[in-house]
Formats: sequence, structure tokens, C-alpha cells
Amino acid sequence: MKKTLVIVAHPDISNSIINKCWIEKLHQYPEQFTVHELYQSYPNGQIDVLKEQALVEAHQNLVFQFPVYWFNCPPLLKQWLDDVLTYGWAYGSAGNQLKNKKITLAVSTGSKAHDYSVDGRHQVSLETLCAPFELTARYVKADYQPVYAFYGMETQPEEGEVLPTINDVEQSAEDYVKYLLEMR
Repeated sequence: MKKTLVIVAHPDISNSIINKCWIEKLHQYPEQFTVHELYQSYPNGQIDVLKEQALVEAHQNLVFQFPVYWFNCPPLLKQWLDDVLTYGWAYGSAGNQLKNKKITLAVSTGSKAHDYSVDGRHQVSLETLCAPFELTARYVKADYQPVYAFYGMETQPEEGEVLPTINDVEQSAEDYVKYLLEMR
């Protein structure tokens, strides 16, 4: 059985709490997961399309892991999608390299879960915010899976607001691996 490719797009992983913890946990399962950090692989932003396509082809499932930046993904991940998902490879009459692969997102947000609701501060759900990824997966005939999310790691919390603890973060890493293993 092929492994799951986890494409991590974090522009400042050394100062990350959530994504860094998730990566460390994934590295404990090298038989199941390949962790591919875009910002470390392409610090100049020049993506090797053929290398990336071969990496995707060598894996059964695909995960895009990133912090939500201004209600979107970091720019290098968007560039990766634009550059790598080419006509004739990902879509089109001969493009079937992602067909039936399970694809999911693993995201961290600064805002609380309630903020991503119709009644919340952002007035939209995280699932709605991530709809372009779901549409992309459908377009390339992949099997889109629900988003795995960690909420509330605000860098400047409001007065009286309680931030998640390191135990919460570590538990999320355990839950993340469990989620990905069940996705297979």
C-alpha cells in the first residue's frame, strides 16, 4: 500500500506551534507518511513541476497542511496548485493522475471554531472558506475528504481569552495522525 503525501505549506515553520507539532508526529510514522515541506524545498519559489508530479504519483493519498492566512492558503501552496496541476496530467481528456486519490486539508487557524460560523466573527464556516480546494479535488476527479482543523491559536488573544495548551496541541497531533490513518 502506498503512503500518504503530506504537503506542508508554512512560510515560518520554525515559529509554528501547531504545524511543527503535527510534522513531528507525522515523522514518527515514516512507513505511512511522506512529509514534504514546500517552503524548505523551494525557498526561491521555483517549483520543480515534474519532481512534484512524480512525488504525487508515488503516493496513494494527498494532504495539504497549512495555517490559514487571510482566509486562504499561503502563497506558495497556491503557486504549487497552479504550477503542478497541469492540463493532461491532473485534468483534461488524458489528465487522471489524481483520479480517486483521497485529498484532504489539515489547517490551523488563529480564530476560534465559533468564529467560523454564520453567527461568528467571520460569518462563514471553515468548510465554506475551503470550498475552492473541494472544487479543485472534484475537478481532478479526486475523493475530497473533510477538513481536519485546529482552531484558536491567536497570536494576540483578546483580554481574558484562553489559548489552547501544549497538551491541546499534542492531542491534536495524535488526533491528526489517527484521522489520516482512518482516511486510507
